[in-house]
Amino acid sequence: MIVPMSKYDLVVFHRDKDAFLERLQELGLVDVTTSGWEPDEAEHALMMLINRHRAAVAQLRAMASGKDFVAGKPYKTGEEAWANYEEASANLTALDSRIEAVFKEVEELRVWGEFDPAAIRELAADGVVLRYFNTFSKEFAAIRAEWSEQYDIEPIAERGDMVYFVVIATPGQEIAIHAHELKAPTATAAQREAEAAHLLREKKQWEAQLARAAVSVGLIETQLRREEEQLQLSRVTRSARDEAEGTLVIMEGWATRETVAKVDAMLERHPGVYFEKSNPSPRDEVPVKLKNKKWSSPFELIGSFYSLPKYGSIDLTAFFGPFYMVFFGFCLGDAGYGLVLLLGAFVMRRMARRKHSRTLSQVSVLTLLCGATAVVVGFLMGGFFGIQLSELVIFEDFHERFLTPEMLFALALGLGVVQIFFGLGLRVANMTRLFGFRYSLGTLGWMMALGGLIYMALPSVSEMLPGIEIDYAVNMTVCYALLIAGGALMLFFHNPDRNPLVNFGSGLWNTYNEATGFLGDILSYIRLFALAMAGGTLALVFNQLAVGMSEGLPIVASQLLMVIILLFGHGINLFMSALGAFVHPMRLTFVEFYKNAGFEASQREFTPLQKQTTKNE
Repeated sequence: MIVPMSKYDLVVFHRDKDAFLERLQELGLVDVTTSGWEPDEAEHALMMLINRHRAAVAQLRAMASGKDFVAGKPYKTGEEAWANYEEASANLTALDSRIEAVFKEVEELRVWGEFDPAAIRELAADGVVLRYFNTFSKEFAAIRAEWSEQYDIEPIAERGDMVYFVVIATPGQEIAIHAHELKAPTATAAQREAEAAHLLREKKQWEAQLARAAVSVGLIETQLRREEEQLQLSRVTRSARDEAEGTLVIMEGWATRETVAKVDAMLERHPGVYFEKSNPSPRDEVPVKLKNKKWSSPFELIGSFYSLPKYGSIDLTAFFGPFYMVFFGFCLGDAGYGLVLLLGAFVMRRMARRKHSRTLSQVSVLTLLCGATAVVVGFLMGGFFGIQLSELVIFEDFHERFLTPEMLFALALGLGVVQIFFGLGLRVANMTRLFGFRYSLGTLGWMMALGGLIYMALPSVSEMLPGIEIDYAVNMTVCYALLIAGGALMLFFHNPDRNPLVNFGSGLWNTYNEATGFLGDILSYIRLFALAMAGGTLALVFNQLAVGMSEGLPIVASQLLMVIILLFGHGINLFMSALGAFVHPMRLTFVEFYKNAGFEASQREFTPLQKQTTKNE
């Protein structure tokens, strides 16, 4: 549900503004409107610093969680930890580039063997210059035979199909040899290896400094929270409107109904503040906060990928949650894969309790619900890690109750029809609640007309459900009554503020758009059937592949190969099926269900002005 809000119009004496905002921040219950805010140069720099701190915290936490991490002595302050982190991070970045370049140079120098760079420089001073070349081995013999009378050519090394050689020349001499000339080496491979070893020792020192920063990540995070507080306070301060020649500051704030008593008490005690409390109006941009029950709140994570609902509308979280679970089970299509997700959910649950992470806890519950549904739906579809349960003797009496492809296809479309009708019903309820029943007549007409068409088509659909006998004695009078009544409502009464005859023209155009839209929406649910069949078929194929490729091998090799193929194949299939089961039900929710339910998005989440250092994660 959407938490009810109260609006506060605040008038503050300009001298009390800073103290008042500080007090609001300590209270942590009021969202102050900051519409129209644009960051200035100082705020932009602060935002960049905050982003750098966030990246540093993420990097250091990942570093500290590594199994090879060696903790160092923590720093005393966040400023010290941050300065040492930046220094170590910058030097490590530069060192990594230098080390990579040195090792590359070592490989290039190995072909020239051991030599004295100083002696080569002395030869050059005496007029003897060494020029360095390489060419393909099959071409080198011809080059040496053709040019040996003009140049002194000496092979040095052969690597693969390449020959590396030197030409002894004089300063400035032009050498016309069809070979690739290389840069003259300035050091030996051994010298560069010694330099690389020195760089690696230096890298370890900087890594030790970075490890100290990782141990002090809490101090850096506290510093990050202070910067976020500073930015939030600056944003609110600059968004306030000055009146009465700058002596008064006007602000707009929002608080949840359950906390208004605390907010009122604070405002009444604070000097220099006048406030008026009221309920939100339709013109207000009200911040939104959701509060759902334990088993539906995890689906807020799914809804957050799209948008929060507009204040005053219906929170659809609890309504799309059950559909999402069933769709997930359809798309995963295997009871064994569902069991793997259940196991993962319990592991994440333990991690969430250990880390006190609300987000990880929600993810674990969401995985638990979807995994449990996948087990049930996968069993009804007769799949368990690709094993066809209908072929097992233990399920012989249950054979006719497994879902066939024809039944899956019909159920996928049926689920689509049910969810779309459910969405339309929610739209009717919401419009009735907000504006009155007469404003929902057009949508109600569409529900009646579609219901009549579907009722008429039920005998044909029943043919797609073998093994299930349903007696549909279609009463054509009921069908025609629904079609006529629904058509009249959607053509003449879709806008009660206009004359019914004026509505007729726009109603015809709406009928075309809505009819094609509904048909496309229902057909979109075929993806549930397609993904279910694809995942189950691939699981079966990997099982057959494991048996076929291991046949005829010695028993140990056969079992080992079979295990490798099964783990690899089912691992890939589980990943792809779970990804599809996560994305496609989300797409059906956001496009088909949200549209038919009349979802309106909010651009603003309830974010109270508060002390970030004391904020509960």
